[in-house]
Amino acid sequence: MTHVLVSPAYGSPEARRHWHDTLDREVPFLAAAYRDGLDGAVLRRLQETHPGGTARFWGATRAHDKKMEPVGTGDVVLFTGGNQVRAVGEIGVIFRSTALADMLWPPAAGGESWHTVYSLRGFELTDIPYAELSSVLGYKANFQYPGQLVLTGAKADAVIDGFLITTQQASGRTADDLPAGNAADEEATRAVRLAAAEEMRTSLTSYTRPATTTLVRRRESELLRDFRRTLGGAPARRYSCPGGMTDLYVEGHLIELVEAKSAASRIHVRQAMAQLLDYVRYSPRPVDRLIALLPEAPAPDDLKLLHDYGIDCVHRSAPGVFRRLSAPEGNRLRMLAFWTL
Repeated sequence: MTHVLVSPAYGSPEARRHWHDTLDREVPFLAAAYRDGLDGAVLRRLQETHPGGTARFWGATRAHDKKMEPVGTGDVVLFTGGNQVRAVGEIGVIFRSTALADMLWPPAAGGESWHTVYSLRGFELTDIPYAELSSVLGYKANFQYPGQLVLTGAKADAVIDGFLITTQQASGRTADDLPAGNAADEEATRAVRLAAAEEMRTSLTSYTRPATTTLVRRRESELLRDFRRTLGGAPARRYSCPGGMTDLYVEGHLIELVEAKSAASRIHVRQAMAQLLDYVRYSPRPVDRLIALLPEAPAPDDLKLLHDYGIDCVHRSAPGVFRRLSAPEGNRLRMLAFWTL
């Protein structure tokens, strides 16, 4: 289970100073001033997670000890302030050290020391309004996210899936949901995991990205949410495989694999095509249609590129309305042989 920690980080002058000191820049934790405040085991974990000897850090006070107990490596952090999520991070090493916390964030006179400390192995600036986060969570639009908040279960999944957050955290690999086959088929599917069928579900990949990467695919997630509403209740889920996590796997009258992109440029079309042709090899069931989902119609030559490989294009033509530009049937039939190898 992946948790999502909502952490106020920019609301007060003191918080903004802390942000500048340990989020705007990385801390050289191997420097003597910091190293001397670290337990040996924690230092080894930090070096293993951040071999360059630097990392971004954040934390919490003792008052949040109980709330922070379930939070661990690989969990997602939303850093909030000014009525928006200002950044998204992935927790690397989490531990308790008031000594190190006081070096990182010296308390104001009479102020409280921080107690829990965690490094970030992924960090990306964002500008997600509270209203948009609340919409994903089913909260009132004016909810202000006061204090530390730890989301679990469906709420955490809703955030991760709602913004297509990708982290290093392994989501687990199992072929339990997949049909039995010969030895070669079982070997090929061993690294495939089907996500549960709920609309909001984790999109954490089951492979490792570079240590500094946490992706927030906000525009694609909005497009996918709109498109899902047009499916008429057809089961729509996702699966992870060695190539990554699919955007949408629709099990209706036809089996369709969907890859969403934030723009309809040539490079986005090529990316969608490459990802679809990679992911389809691991599909739990034979796929009938590959779909590149775009916010607008691509250029004629880019559409032809998709169609030459038997891939349909679906693009938004009006709010909540999508138009399908189907590949020629002959092209699709020729490509089906390659999709189902």
